Amino acid sequence: MDKARITSFQPFASLPAGELELLAAAMSDVEVDAGAPIVTHGDFGYVLYAIEEGVADVDVDGVESSRALGPGDTFGEIALLVTGRRTATVVARTPMRLLSLFDQDFQRIRSRVPELERALRRLGGERLSQ
Repeated sequence: MDKARITSFQPFASLPAGELELLAAAMSDVEVDAGAPIVTHGDFGYVLYAIEEGVADVDVDGVESSRALGPGDTFGEIALLVTGRRTATVVARTPMRLLSLFDQDFQRIRSRVPELERALRRLGGERLSQ
């Protein structure tokens, strides 16, 4: 994957060029149909997602969030780094194109991309405090 595709995502934007290349090589493309659940609250979470195209609705504890996720947003960092379980349900409102980073790939590059983990932990901390 071309590293230029991931520079628009906030947690990735400040990564040095070499780290961006490692991350881009570890990510995969995913397409999701409108109405499809992407992650479900309480499930084990092994994937971080970044939205390239489309819109998703977020449901936390049975309450739909007032904020939809769209291009440039990421989600799944809390399960990947903190809880191991999904803290929300995310459902595609429109057809979507996502980038995914599986836990096994994150673990493989983790020590060589230290700023990524720091950025994801900051984002997860912000979300947990809301």
